[in-house]
Amino acid sequence: MNIPTQIMALLPEYILTAVGVLIMLIEAVLKPGTSRKSLGWLAIVGTVATGFISWYQLRLGVLTAFSGSIQVDAFSIFFHLLIGAVVVATLLGSLDYFEGVASHAGEYYALVLFGAVGMMLMACSVELLMVFIGLEISSISTYIMAGFRKSQASASESSIKYFLLGSFATAFFLYGIALTFGATGSTNIAAIAVGLSTTTTPLMAFLALAMMIIGLGFKVSAAPFHVWTPDVYQGAPAPVVGLMSTAPKAAAFAVLLRITFSGFPSMQHRWSMLMWAMAALSMTVGNLGALKQTDVKRMLAYSSIAHAGYLLVAFTAFPQAGVAAACFYIAAYAAMNVGAFAVVTQVGGYNETLRTVDDYQGLAMRRPILSALLAFFLLSLIGIPFTGGFFGKFYVFTSALQSGHVWLAVIGLLNSGVACFYYLRLLGCVFAKPEHSEAHLDETVCWTSARAISIPAGIGLVLTAAATLMLGILPGHVLHLANFAGERLDADRSRSIAAESQPIAQASPTVSDSK
Repeated sequence: MNIPTQIMALLPEYILTAVGVLIMLIEAVLKPGTSRKSLGWLAIVGTVATGFISWYQLRLGVLTAFSGSIQVDAFSIFFHLLIGAVVVATLLGSLDYFEGVASHAGEYYALVLFGAVGMMLMACSVELLMVFIGLEISSISTYIMAGFRKSQASASESSIKYFLLGSFATAFFLYGIALTFGATGSTNIAAIAVGLSTTTTPLMAFLALAMMIIGLGFKVSAAPFHVWTPDVYQGAPAPVVGLMSTAPKAAAFAVLLRITFSGFPSMQHRWSMLMWAMAALSMTVGNLGALKQTDVKRMLAYSSIAHAGYLLVAFTAFPQAGVAAACFYIAAYAAMNVGAFAVVTQVGGYNETLRTVDDYQGLAMRRPILSALLAFFLLSLIGIPFTGGFFGKFYVFTSALQSGHVWLAVIGLLNSGVACFYYLRLLGCVFAKPEHSEAHLDETVCWTSARAISIPAGIGLVLTAAATLMLGILPGHVLHLANFAGERLDADRSRSIAAESQPIAQASPTVSDSK
């Protein structure tokens, strides 16, 4: 067993864990009232370092470690880079968010890193029990961060609801793992595909897959498992919502892609129908639910449900095209959604003084730069050309059409039209002339006295805006990496299908640790 290979395979996770522990040790010796911003910068440096290491891992081919339970390849590295980018953008927008308000901000930075460790572990795990460990590490961190504004009752409500329903979802996923082992004799994703060829209980195997899809459906807030999303997003701090609406979803979708395309390829005709229904329902419920919302964060919560539906469309496509389309759409959605919540963070502040759509009326006259950025991100969420959202939807719907799912693409396009109404309603308020009422005069004073955008937050906004724009006009590099990730997962799928024709005694994979 090659120990250096094991270290290299999980080196990004090791670094994030070490930096997170270091932050907590430093936090313990700092005096109350002392600025914790330096701890945030330490977290950013650690995350950037993991990004460079993940990029270097692309040159090493496929790395396997810990008896084949970890597989670092182009697919997992794509999600490592994406999760790291989301974490950096979130930390940049959070450096001044807790400053002078929360004396325990260092704990927040450590929790963000620990959550990222769990998400990255999910992306590179090919053993379901290891996926479960990563899922728990990620979930526990986000449960705490959702209630980080301890003085706010809505934050405590958000954390409790997220914990209870998240635990319920985890139970579904864990029971699905148990049924998978009972049906196939293994919890290794490659061995599961082999075991399906000889199982005497195919119905149990499909039930196991369905339960794991339900568990992950809660994590990605796909309908009908979305009920927790609006309340949790409304009560959690804005930068935390930006993180939890993108990075954990990316990790959960990475697991879902591996399980369905690599673990259960022979059942694609069954689970693709389930994905078809979930995609159509998520798009419709999310967009129709957003139409009725007056709270901006609740509106964006329903928007995230709809975008989970757009992403699920890719699961109904041909394997390689579907995986590449899903990877690209996740990247585009992460850029524009993190950017939108970064603007909400800067506009509302720690106390979230601006909550409803009407509160944003006339914002462009007071905060023109933030208003322009918000308009750009919302237009990308709609899918306007020359934005990442447009190319992401185009790629997803094209892959569905090529696979013969015309009606699903039609439902997606109709829902994109419905989404225009609530996004443009918010934009109309932002650029409308404020009414001359006492309430709006108070808001005007609030906006006028608002502090300027801090340098770290400005960097984060510029990075997310640039990423959203580049993914719309020059998507080549990310598209190449997404296709590379799709090819890697398709190769695993082809190997699984080939192994299904062999006797189980000969085909059980024994993945060795190698460079």
